[in-house]
Parts: sequence; structure tokens; C-alpha cells
Amino acid sequence: MVELAALERREGERSETSRSGGAANSRRAAAPPAPDPEVVAKARRRKFTAEYKLGVVEEADRATDPGAIGALLRREGLYSSHLVEWRRLRDAGALGALSKKRGRKSTRNPLAEENCKLKAELVQVKKKLQQAEIIIDVQKKVSALLGIALPEAGREESNS
Repeated sequence: MVELAALERREGERSETSRSGGAANSRRAAAPPAPDPEVVAKARRRKFTAEYKLGVVEEADRATDPGAIGALLRREGLYSSHLVEWRRLRDAGALGALSKKRGRKSTRNPLAEENCKLKAELVQVKKKLQQAEIIIDVQKKVSALLGIALPEAGREESNS
């Protein structure tokens, strides 16, 4: 029975704000705002230019103070593996090797691509020529039915 009375009294003290001089949780610090729950749909790979890579590698090579390279990497948001890889690429072939593209390499020959484009264009031109020839034949037949004399192509060239 004593335990029950003590529990009731404690609960009553906690809920009475007039005795404590403020809210029940006034001693607690305000909770920090919750982080933004939205997640980017698809992460994007960072792309660094060859000039940027070379600049970072050169700056890291100039760093002599202890912890200077770590500070550089933190400032730029890079990993030490970036620096190792970029140094290896620089030593292997300088700027050209640093700007290599990732992903599947193209196996198509540019001449073959141009050839395909020209073939497609040729098909379109042949189709237009065929349509023009049909239109000319219809015009000839209509003029023959109506009795209109058409100038011949040979006469126009000699008059010009």
C-alpha cells in the first residue's frame, strides 16, 4: 500500500506544472531537427576533369606538412584511393591517361557509320526520284488528253 501511494504521488508531481514552474520536460534540451528523409532516387557518379585530377595530384605532391594530404582530401571530398589511382595514371601517360572514359568502348568504325547514313540518304533520294518520275508521267498523260503541247527538254536547253 505504501508503494502504491508513493507511485501516485510521483506521477502527480510529474504532471503538475504549477509546482515545477514550467513544462514537465523543461530540463531537457530541445531535440535537434530530424534529417531530411528523402533519398535521391539514383546516385550519380562524380566525374573529374583531367585538369582537376592533375591539379590535385600536384598539390598533394607539394604538401610537406604532416596531415596536409589528409586535409587536402577532406577539403576536396576525395578518397586516398583517388590520389593513388590518379598518380598511377599520371606516371603511366600524363594528361591523356587521366581523361579516359569509363564504360564499354565503341566497336563501330566511324567510316561504317558514315556509310550507313549515306545509304539511308540514298534510299530516300531514290524514293523521291521515283515519286517525281510518276508525277511527270501523269502530267504528260494529262497534257496529251487535253491536247496541250509540252515543250521538249532539248529545246529548253538550246534556248537558254
